[in-house]
Amino acid sequence: MRGGTLGGPIAAVLAVFAVACSPAPRPHLPPPKPLVAELAAPVATAWPRREVLDLALDAYRCGQMHGYIERPVLTVIDYSLPSSQRRLWVIDVAQNQVLFHELVAHGVNSGDAASVAFSNRDGSRQSSLGLFRTDDTYHGAHGLSLRLNGLEPGVNDRARQRHIVMHGADYVSEAVVAKHGRIGRSWGCPALPVDVNAKVIDRIRDGSAVFAYYPDPAWLESSRFLHCDVARAAR
Repeated sequence: MRGGTLGGPIAAVLAVFAVACSPAPRPHLPPPKPLVAELAAPVATAWPRREVLDLALDAYRCGQMHGYIERPVLTVIDYSLPSSQRRLWVIDVAQNQVLFHELVAHGVNSGDAASVAFSNRDGSRQSSLGLFRTDDTYHGAHGLSLRLNGLEPGVNDRARQRHIVMHGADYVSEAVVAKHGRIGRSWGCPALPVDVNAKVIDRIRDGSAVFAYYPDPAWLESSRFLHCDVARAAR
Protein backbone atom coordinates (compact mmCIF):
# COMPACT_ATOMS: atom_id res chain seq x y z
CA MET A 1 0.00 0.00 0.00
CA ARG A 2 1.39 3.38 -0.94
CA GLY A 3 -0.53 6.32 0.39
CA GLY A 4 -3.77 6.54 2.30
CA THR A 5 -5.62 8.81 4.66
CA LEU A 6 -6.84 8.15 8.18
CA GLY A 7 -10.60 8.40 8.71
CA GLY A 8 -12.03 11.07 10.97
CA PRO A 9 -10.95 14.66 11.70
CA ILE A 10 -7.77 15.57 13.51
CA ALA A 11 -8.71 16.24 17.12
CA ALA A 12 -6.60 19.35 17.68
CA VAL A 13 -3.67 21.29 16.34
CA LEU A 14 -1.01 22.60 18.70
CA ALA A 15 1.09 25.70 18.13
CA VAL A 16 4.60 25.01 16.95
CA PHE A 17 6.86 24.15 19.87
CA ALA A 18 9.68 26.50 20.83
CA VAL A 19 12.11 25.48 19.92
CA ALA A 20 27.99 3.03 3.17
CA CYS A 21 26.08 0.11 3.81
CA SER A 22 26.42 -3.02 1.80
CA PRO A 23 23.88 -5.82 1.51
CA ALA A 24 24.49 -9.09 3.24
CA PRO A 25 25.89 -11.76 0.93
CA ARG A 26 23.28 -13.50 -1.20
CA PRO A 27 23.27 -16.67 0.94
CA HIS A 28 21.59 -14.62 3.66
CA LEU A 29 18.50 -14.10 1.51
CA PRO A 30 15.40 -16.43 2.37
CA PRO A 31 10.55 25.21 8.67
CA PRO A 32 8.45 23.69 11.49
CA LYS A 33 4.71 23.50 10.77
CA PRO A 34 1.71 23.30 13.14
CA LEU A 35 1.89 20.07 15.05
CA VAL A 36 -0.86 17.45 15.26
CA ALA A 37 -1.85 16.82 18.86
CA GLU A 38 -3.57 13.49 18.21
CA LEU A 39 -4.43 11.31 15.27
CA ALA A 40 -7.48 9.10 15.15
CA ALA A 41 -7.07 5.38 15.76
CA PRO A 42 -5.15 3.59 12.99
CA VAL A 43 -7.18 1.60 10.51
CA ALA A 44 -5.98 -2.00 10.13
CA THR A 45 -2.32 -2.05 8.99
CA ALA A 46 -2.56 1.14 6.93
CA TRP A 47 -1.09 2.97 9.93
CA PRO A 48 1.39 1.90 12.62
CA ARG A 49 -0.05 0.32 15.73
CA ARG A 50 -1.49 2.87 18.14
CA GLU A 51 1.22 2.45 20.79
CA VAL A 52 4.02 2.74 18.22
CA LEU A 53 2.43 5.77 16.56
CA ASP A 54 2.03 7.50 19.93
CA LEU A 55 5.71 7.01 20.76
CA ALA A 56 6.77 8.16 17.30
CA LEU A 57 4.69 11.34 17.63
CA ASP A 58 6.14 12.02 21.08
CA ALA A 59 9.67 11.75 19.68
CA TYR A 60 8.74 13.87 16.65
CA ARG A 61 7.28 16.64 18.83
CA CYS A 62 10.33 16.65 21.07
CA GLY A 63 12.64 16.77 18.06
CA GLN A 64 10.72 19.75 16.72
CA MET A 65 10.79 21.49 20.07
CA HIS A 66 14.57 21.28 20.20
CA GLY A 67 15.00 22.39 16.60
CA TYR A 68 16.19 19.10 15.11
CA ILE A 69 13.15 18.46 12.91
CA GLU A 70 12.22 21.09 10.33
CA ARG A 71 9.66 19.34 8.13
CA PRO A 72 6.24 17.93 9.19
CA VAL A 73 7.04 14.46 7.85
CA LEU A 74 7.52 11.43 10.08
CA THR A 75 8.86 8.05 8.97
CA VAL A 76 8.06 5.19 11.36
CA ILE A 77 9.87 1.83 11.27
CA ASP A 78 8.42 -0.89 13.51
CA TYR A 79 11.21 -3.43 13.93
CA SER A 80 9.00 -5.54 16.19
CA LEU A 81 7.28 -6.78 13.02
CA PRO A 82 8.88 -9.46 10.81
CA SER A 83 10.64 -8.34 7.65
CA SER A 84 8.01 -10.11 5.53
CA GLN A 85 5.53 -7.39 6.54
CA ARG A 86 5.42 -3.79 5.42
CA ARG A 87 6.75 -2.11 8.52
CA LEU A 88 7.79 1.36 7.31
CA TRP A 89 5.32 4.24 7.08
CA VAL A 90 5.91 7.77 5.80
CA ILE A 91 3.38 10.11 7.39
CA ASP A 92 2.52 13.68 6.43
CA VAL A 93 1.74 14.87 9.96
CA ALA A 94 0.25 18.21 8.91
CA GLN A 95 -2.13 16.55 6.43
CA ASN A 96 -2.90 13.49 8.60
CA GLN A 97 -1.99 11.17 5.75
CA VAL A 98 0.11 8.06 5.14
CA LEU A 99 2.17 8.67 2.02
CA PHE A 100 4.01 5.33 1.82
CA HIS A 101 3.73 1.93 3.51
CA GLU A 102 6.68 -0.25 2.53
CA LEU A 103 8.96 -3.19 3.25
CA VAL A 104 12.26 -2.28 4.92
CA ALA A 105 15.36 -4.33 5.74
CA HIS A 106 17.17 -4.69 9.05
CA GLY A 107 20.83 -5.47 9.68
CA VAL A 108 22.19 -8.95 9.06
CA ASN A 109 23.28 -9.27 12.69
CA SER A 110 20.00 -7.93 14.05
CA GLY A 111 18.17 -11.17 13.34
CA ASP A 112 16.83 -13.48 10.67
CA ALA A 113 13.18 -12.98 9.67
CA ALA A 114 12.69 -10.86 12.79
CA SER A 115 15.00 -8.24 14.22
CA VAL A 116 15.88 -8.80 17.88
CA ALA A 117 19.28 -7.11 18.44
CA PHE A 118 20.32 -3.50 17.87
CA SER A 119 23.57 -1.60 18.13
CA ASN A 120 25.26 1.77 17.74
CA ARG A 121 28.68 0.13 17.41
CA ASP A 122 30.76 0.53 14.27
CA GLY A 123 31.09 -2.78 12.43
CA SER A 124 28.16 -4.42 14.24
CA ARG A 125 26.07 -4.71 11.06
CA GLN A 126 23.01 -4.23 13.22
CA SER A 127 20.17 -1.75 12.95
CA SER A 128 19.83 1.13 15.42
CA LEU A 129 16.76 2.37 17.25
CA GLY A 130 15.55 5.85 18.10
CA LEU A 131 15.01 9.20 16.44
CA PHE A 132 16.98 10.25 13.36
CA ARG A 133 16.98 13.40 11.25
CA THR A 134 17.17 12.99 7.49
CA ASP A 135 19.96 14.86 5.75
CA ASP A 136 21.22 15.20 2.19
CA THR A 137 21.40 12.64 -0.62
CA TYR A 138 24.16 11.21 -2.79
CA HIS A 139 24.60 8.58 -5.48
CA GLY A 140 26.68 5.61 -4.38
CA ALA A 141 27.00 1.86 -4.85
CA HIS A 142 23.25 1.46 -4.21
CA GLY A 143 22.17 4.40 -6.35
CA LEU A 144 20.30 7.26 -4.71
CA SER A 145 20.94 7.17 -0.96
CA LEU A 146 19.86 9.35 1.96
CA ARG A 147 22.13 10.17 4.88
CA LEU A 148 20.66 9.82 8.37
CA ASN A 149 21.80 11.64 11.50
CA GLY A 150 21.19 9.74 14.73
CA LEU A 151 20.01 12.08 17.47
CA GLU A 152 20.25 9.78 20.50
CA PRO A 153 23.67 9.53 22.21
CA GLY A 154 24.77 5.95 22.73
CA VAL A 155 21.79 4.65 20.76
CA ASN A 156 22.17 5.84 17.16
CA ASP A 157 24.51 8.84 17.15
CA ARG A 158 27.19 6.95 15.20
CA ALA A 159 24.91 6.58 12.18
CA ARG A 160 27.02 8.90 10.03
CA GLN A 161 30.24 7.23 11.15
CA ARG A 162 28.72 3.82 10.38
CA HIS A 163 27.41 5.02 6.99
CA ILE A 164 23.85 4.15 7.93
CA VAL A 165 21.77 5.45 5.02
CA MET A 166 18.46 4.77 3.35
CA HIS A 167 18.90 3.17 -0.08
CA GLY A 168 17.25 0.79 -2.50
CA ALA A 169 18.06 -2.93 -2.65
CA ASP A 170 16.87 -5.71 -4.91
CA TYR A 171 16.70 -8.09 -1.93
CA VAL A 172 13.79 -6.03 -0.55
CA SER A 173 10.65 -6.98 -2.49
CA GLU A 174 7.43 -8.95 -2.30
CA ALA A 175 8.97 -11.46 -4.73
CA VAL A 176 11.79 -12.18 -2.25
CA VAL A 177 9.23 -12.61 0.53
CA ALA A 178 7.24 -15.05 -1.61
CA LYS A 179 10.36 -17.10 -2.32
CA HIS A 180 12.16 -17.03 1.05
CA GLY A 181 9.53 -16.04 3.61
CA ARG A 182 11.45 -12.86 4.42
CA ILE A 183 13.46 -10.18 2.68
CA GLY A 184 17.24 -9.98 2.63
CA ARG A 185 19.26 -8.07 5.20
CA SER A 186 21.57 -5.07 5.04
CA TRP A 187 24.64 -4.12 7.05
CA GLY A 188 22.47 -1.92 9.26
CA CYS A 189 20.80 0.35 6.73
CA PRO A 190 17.01 0.63 6.38
CA ALA A 191 17.02 -0.56 2.76
CA LEU A 192 13.87 -0.13 0.66
CA PRO A 193 12.43 -1.69 -2.51
CA VAL A 194 14.21 -0.26 -5.55
CA ASP A 195 10.97 0.74 -7.27
CA VAL A 196 9.98 3.15 -4.49
CA ASN A 197 13.33 4.15 -3.00
CA ALA A 198 13.75 7.40 -4.96
CA LYS A 199 10.16 8.49 -4.30
CA VAL A 200 10.46 7.94 -0.56
CA ILE A 201 13.86 9.63 -0.32
CA ASP A 202 12.66 12.65 -2.28
CA ARG A 203 9.72 13.04 0.10
CA ILE A 204 11.60 12.73 3.39
CA ARG A 205 15.04 14.24 2.70
CA ASP A 206 16.46 17.40 4.31
CA GLY A 207 15.16 17.69 7.85
CA SER A 208 12.30 15.26 8.47
CA ALA A 209 12.10 12.66 11.27
CA VAL A 210 12.73 8.92 11.15
CA PHE A 211 11.70 6.92 14.23
CA ALA A 212 12.88 3.31 14.54
CA TYR A 213 10.97 1.32 17.17
CA TYR A 214 11.47 -1.93 19.05
CA PRO A 215 10.16 -2.68 22.57
CA ASP A 216 13.61 -2.47 24.15
CA PRO A 217 13.04 -1.59 27.85
CA ALA A 218 16.35 0.22 28.37
CA TRP A 219 15.87 2.48 25.35
CA LEU A 220 12.20 3.15 26.10
CA GLU A 221 13.14 4.20 29.62
CA SER A 222 16.18 6.33 28.74
CA SER A 223 15.37 8.00 25.41
CA ARG A 224 15.33 11.77 25.88
CA PHE A 225 12.93 12.11 22.98
CA LEU A 226 10.38 9.91 24.71
CA HIS A 227 10.74 11.83 27.98
CA CYS A 228 10.87 15.37 26.74
CA ASP A 229 10.29 17.09 30.10
CA VAL A 230 13.46 15.41 31.31
CA ALA A 231 15.29 16.48 28.19
CA ARG A 232 14.08 20.07 28.58
CA ALA A 233 15.20 20.21 32.22
CA ALA A 234 18.62 18.85 31.28
CA ARG A 235 19.09 21.79 28.93
